[in-house]
Amino acid sequence: MTRHKLTDSKIRSLTNPGVYGDGDGLYLRVMKSGSKSWIFIWRRFGVRREIGLGRYGPGAWNVSLATARVKADEAREIIGAGGDPKTDMAERKAALMSATFGKIADEYIETMKPKWRGDKTVAAWERFAKSYINTIRKIPIDKVSTEDVVRVLRPLWHDKPETATKVRERLKLVLDHAKARGLRSGDNPAQWKGHLDQILPAPSKLSRGHHAAMPYVDVAEFLQRLSKVSGIGSSALEFTILTAVRSGEARGATWREIDLEAKVWTIPAERMKSGKEHRVPLSDRALAIVKDMKAIAVNELVFPGQREKRPLSDMTLAKALNTAGGGDFTVHGFRSSFRDWAAEETNFQREVAEAALAHAVGDSVERAYRRGDALEKRRKLMDAWAVYCTDRQRENVVAMKRGASNGE
Repeated sequence: MTRHKLTDSKIRSLTNPGVYGDGDGLYLRVMKSGSKSWIFIWRRFGVRREIGLGRYGPGAWNVSLATARVKADEAREIIGAGGDPKTDMAERKAALMSATFGKIADEYIETMKPKWRGDKTVAAWERFAKSYINTIRKIPIDKVSTEDVVRVLRPLWHDKPETATKVRERLKLVLDHAKARGLRSGDNPAQWKGHLDQILPAPSKLSRGHHAAMPYVDVAEFLQRLSKVSGIGSSALEFTILTAVRSGEARGATWREIDLEAKVWTIPAERMKSGKEHRVPLSDRALAIVKDMKAIAVNELVFPGQREKRPLSDMTLAKALNTAGGGDFTVHGFRSSFRDWAAEETNFQREVAEAALAHAVGDSVERAYRRGDALEKRRKLMDAWAVYCTDRQRENVVAMKRGASNGE
């Protein structure tokens, strides 16, 4: 096969996005942005495979045309010997030897820091990297096994189940990050469903007493499944999750309490556990649910039960929860999911999150000096929670996912 089709002058003249061949598997990829990088393409067992060889250009961090050809020759020799350039090329072997779990965890934190608006999130990740993974920091990233993951989790699993759950989630994210970078392959040993759930007891059964809380990172996926469950119970459950209220407060909601224009739901004092009126700002999705229920209203209840003028039973929401695959958790536990998300993933003040849950904050003097109920601040928080819960492309809406930067 003809080789050396490209020249430096020709490469410099390339401006249209596309892939340009140098011959025998070596190609230059030109992006819309104008950046240029080398790739090597081959077929193995009938399957097209590709590896990157570096960005084109002069300098220590780039790859010249001559160097790209040397790398391509090495890849061809490896393929000819029955090997795999993705793992067998010298520079990749060297990278894997130095890529320990601890090193990749540190790099992941540095990469993601700009996206983490809350200081608590950064601090939690740094604790994870410095304290919880000491036993596996020096293990090569491609060698981290299920046994290694379990060794990290077991000391926490029974005594600190919530911490253990978060550590497992972070282990999984670091390992996914490593796989995306080509530093490891195969299944993720920190995956819960279908893997660790066969080795360790469900953390929800170890925590929060009778109010087992779904990890907040799983709520969006759960709501996708819930959307396929028909009936008023599923609508009421979604509304309960999005508003972070107690089940009874949502099930007993009446049309007199809802202000569609102001997008506010005012729960009277007699229906609140605290005995105080509670205003709930309605996100667009929560409001859409209310409007859907309005279209089929049969009495004063937003979520009417089967019996005349009686609200849905708590069991109806529990059934919807179970049908959507959340049977290990409780409806009330979603309030904890919301609170954990607000603390871990946003920059909203603690008082705002607690007010959203209708919790009293501070002593009697502090509460006496606090005026109003921070409705507009809570609206921003609930809007962010709704986006996090309903938008699967959460990383593309970082500002909403992390909470409004001015959510003080």
